Amino acid sequence: MSTLHDLLKAYVDDGTVPGAVALVARGDRVDVQAVGSVDVEGSAPMARDSIFRIASITKPITTAAVMTLIEDGLIAPDEPVDAWLPELAKPMVVRTPASPVDDVVPAARPVTVADLLSSRAGWGFPSDFTLPQVQALFEVQKDGRNPQAYPAPDAWVAALARIPLLYQPGEAWLYGTCSDLQGVLISRVTGRPLPEFLAERVFEPLGMTDTAFEVPAAKRDRFTSYYRAAQTSASGGLELADAPDGQWSSVPPFPSGGGGLVSTADDWLAFARMLLADGTAGDRRLLSPASVRRMTTNHLTAAQREIGALFMEGQGWGYGAQVDIEPTDPWNVPGRYGWTGGTGTTAHIVPSTGTVTVLLTQVAMENPTPTPLMRDFWRRTAQ
Repeated sequence: MSTLHDLLKAYVDDGTVPGAVALVARGDRVDVQAVGSVDVEGSAPMARDSIFRIASITKPITTAAVMTLIEDGLIAPDEPVDAWLPELAKPMVVRTPASPVDDVVPAARPVTVADLLSSRAGWGFPSDFTLPQVQALFEVQKDGRNPQAYPAPDAWVAALARIPLLYQPGEAWLYGTCSDLQGVLISRVTGRPLPEFLAERVFEPLGMTDTAFEVPAAKRDRFTSYYRAAQTSASGGLELADAPDGQWSSVPPFPSGGGGLVSTADDWLAFARMLLADGTAGDRRLLSPASVRRMTTNHLTAAQREIGALFMEGQGWGYGAQVDIEPTDPWNVPGRYGWTGGTGTTAHIVPSTGTVTVLLTQVAMENPTPTPLMRDFWRRTAQ
């Protein structure tokens, strides 16, 4: 782990990130390295319990909550979602992916719960952002790293329903939108706000005490500042994107199931250990082993993986996160499950070895390609 500390320190020293927390757990052994500071001013050292905006490593947590509804018998994977999301009934589909948004045909079948879980509903981002439908989707599926900019869920779903599908339901894996739809689905099915349901059914049973859609004032001394690459300096550097008293000071109008949570390394570890334990945490069961298998098994064909190659680099997708299927790099162990977040976060489990790896930083990714720090972290912690 000293080499991992040195790796993180090198990225802090060269100004890539102000700080980072890295966690590697193998069985009962947990090693954590906290390096650097919570902000560029160095006002406080980074700590194991520092709180980060975790962005898209929210996705598997939201998916786990959907799986609890399936186990409760409230919904079923093959059921159309329009019973709870009537705005999405009878969707239209662009005639070809390159067609104008007004050149549409009816969907061949309804969008189902399983389509949302596997990100194959027909809304979301492919590798090609220039397509007319994708350009229209950008007006609705905005940058989730700015949660207060989203409208309330009902208004968001209504706006999404006016955008045709890029592919027929079940035909293609497309990134992003389905995870936010999962969050709305949870709220509609339960009649409860998403933050409240996640707190009761996921966070409390797992002891995820610092995971939420907001950071209360009493915890903001542990909340990291968030940065992006400076837009005005040709020589590089970072500029503040969100302060501890900024967008996460209150629950946003749209609690994003795709990327709205804050958390800590140990909280995500608790979630990961539940998955590794076939859905249990101590003497409590959150999910059945069958539900965990569905989450952590690839559901995509080779052609569907190719459509989203920009995001997954040839790997597969389960429910809520990537599933490695090819050992293309040292860290791509078949069955490895997890994802990255656009705020500079990444978290994975390796069921075959019982390993959990979590890296939390506070600098935005500039595109869907994993950063050099992420790749170096994966390489250093690969089994």
